[in-house]
Amino acid sequence: MEPTATYHHITDHIYINAPIERLRSDLLDLFIKHRFRPEIGLEGPALWNLDREDFARLARTLQRKTLSCTLHAPFHDLAPGGFEQEIVKLSRKKLSLAFDLLPLFNPKSIVCHLGFEEYKHASNMNRWLETSISTWQPLVAKAREQGIRVMFENTYEKTPKAHKLLFAELDPAGIGFCMDTGHVLSFASTDFTLWLQELGSWLGQLHLHDNDGKNDSHMGLGQGSFDFHSLSRTLKQLGKTPIITIEPHSEKALWQTLDYLQGNNLFFRKEKQCGNV
Repeated sequence: MEPTATYHHITDHIYINAPIERLRSDLLDLFIKHRFRPEIGLEGPALWNLDREDFARLARTLQRKTLSCTLHAPFHDLAPGGFEQEIVKLSRKKLSLAFDLLPLFNPKSIVCHLGFEEYKHASNMNRWLETSISTWQPLVAKAREQGIRVMFENTYEKTPKAHKLLFAELDPAGIGFCMDTGHVLSFASTDFTLWLQELGSWLGQLHLHDNDGKNDSHMGLGQGSFDFHSLSRTLKQLGKTPIITIEPHSEKALWQTLDYLQGNNLFFRKEKQCGNV
């Protein structure tokens, strides 16, 4: 059930995750009604199965409603720095299909994943890094031509090492770090301050969701154990104002998150409208 409270003073300055298939099936009306700005997730078969006009139709709808967006590139089963040539080739193809959508949506950013897994790749870090550079350099260049930054999110990485190595080899003007609070808590099992100490100069985006420190359950903010007050204070001290995306995986978690942000006055980002607005 939708709450009676309004959250425009929050939602005008953040993005909310929205899988492409859900936007096409049932979420778009909700987003338009409340003027939610989507981070469009491109996971699943959509990039393989939909025509360009299908994506263009959605982009035009958002533009008519003056709703800007971000994009979230696919990552499930992809290996942009992998050791199997044909799998890397297919991964690059799917990522390229996502980047082909940049002119249609003109997103504020496009979020990507390294695909680094310590137990698979750490024993041959140089090989992983070389392959990753070859994957990402042309994609970063393609995004930069559109004036769009590629934000690399932390996922299964235990430490910032892989990000730091890759960032040193990519165009600094075209990239940024997207710190995912839920992944720091459930996968890295480290304090977020380590990530900001190592990657703070690249910080360009936040993915905000909560969990119990064990499962990546994408709870509403305040429903798990992440210290969002400490993160908010730290960002203020550092003078950082990253793009903010909230990532609830249920409508209940969405309203819990908006209630939490409103009640605690955290993470407000006032920005000049640009992109699709």
